[in-house]
Amino acid sequence: MNSLKTGLKSILWSVAALLLLLSIAVPGLNTLAAAVMMVPTVILYTMLSKRAFTLHMTAVYGIGVLILGLPALIVGLFFLIPSIVMGHYYRIGASARKVLTATVLTLLAELLLELVMFDVLFDFSLLREIRKMITTTTENLRADGLMPSVWSAEVTETYVQYLIHSIPMAFITVSFLLAVIAHAIAAPALRSSGLSIAKLQKAREWRLPRIFVFYYLIALLADLITPDKGTSFMTVVLLNLIPLMQIAFTIQAMGLFFYIAHERKWNKAVPVLLSVLVAIFLHPLSLIGVFDAAFPIRKAFKKS
Repeated sequence: MNSLKTGLKSILWSVAALLLLLSIAVPGLNTLAAAVMMVPTVILYTMLSKRAFTLHMTAVYGIGVLILGLPALIVGLFFLIPSIVMGHYYRIGASARKVLTATVLTLLAELLLELVMFDVLFDFSLLREIRKMITTTTENLRADGLMPSVWSAEVTETYVQYLIHSIPMAFITVSFLLAVIAHAIAAPALRSSGLSIAKLQKAREWRLPRIFVFYYLIALLADLITPDKGTSFMTVVLLNLIPLMQIAFTIQAMGLFFYIAHERKWNKAVPVLLSVLVAIFLHPLSLIGVFDAAFPIRKAFKKS
């Protein structure tokens, strides 16, 4: 009976994987499908033997290629590799932090590799396409008289450079979100099947090392003496590093809110609402996280 249930679940998850793969051809739905594309594959890899997993995925990708052609295989393989990485770490009982770190790094490596491969194999350069799209759009708007008079070719070039330099941060953010979404859905589903999957730390336990504040100060000082414009390595690094560190301190601030709510027995909705507020006003309110990491603020709220 248990093997029958397991077999039925694996078939259902394979069907889910196929439907998500086919959804990439549906505008609007493809973005949502991509966000959860890894979930069925992670669950299948964790639940099944490697042989059974190979058979299931061969069937999924085979049907996908028959219907959509080569794009189904390209997209499928992109999400297959990090799914296997996440499933592998689940199977060996790794901590949630280790699972997410390995998955994020795998996704990031894939994104960077595809950036190079598309340029070399298909003569498709993301950087060139960004420049072309922005330049064409601004020229069309200027021709229609819809662009401000102060918007010059130099301003357009500065904007293009900013977008290009922000690609590393965008790749890191996308990799992180894909990994977190997959873990948030796959881990509870696997636990419901009786598997032991490590949980992330509770929100009130989120803490950054104090030395992270020192690194942040160094980055801010470096930003003051580094030109905002240009293509130097330091300019690109700081353009991506400082926002990422601010996001990290924003998460630290959220952890502080959940800690205070736990210690003071607040309604659970309070830290959630405060976290949303911090996420909206990230730039100024991330300083709460900086102070929380730098000073023993939490001791003041700890129950005696």
